[in-house]
Amino acid sequence: MKVHIPTPLRSYTTQHSEVEVEGTSLAEILAALDQRYPGFRFRIITEQDTIRPHIRIFINDEHAMHLTAPLRPDDRLYIVCALSGG
Repeated sequence: MKVHIPTPLRSYTTQHSEVEVEGTSLAEILAALDQRYPGFRFRIITEQDTIRPHIRIFINDEHAMHLTAPLRPDDRLYIVCALSGG
């Protein structure tokens, strides 16, 4: 499955904008990413195993709200970080 990595998190993926990992749920994909790129999952998921408030994850065009979201091998996963400023 292809996972699109936002620019603020690319320092964890050696600047890759897209990586391929396997898994059947969002939780499995994030665990696989963290195994390959240590510290990645913590930037996405809280200590209570919820998606951080400033992160949005889309499976194809659907907003994924929970780590139990099922995935198929041909899905595309998009991670989006909210921007802020002043």
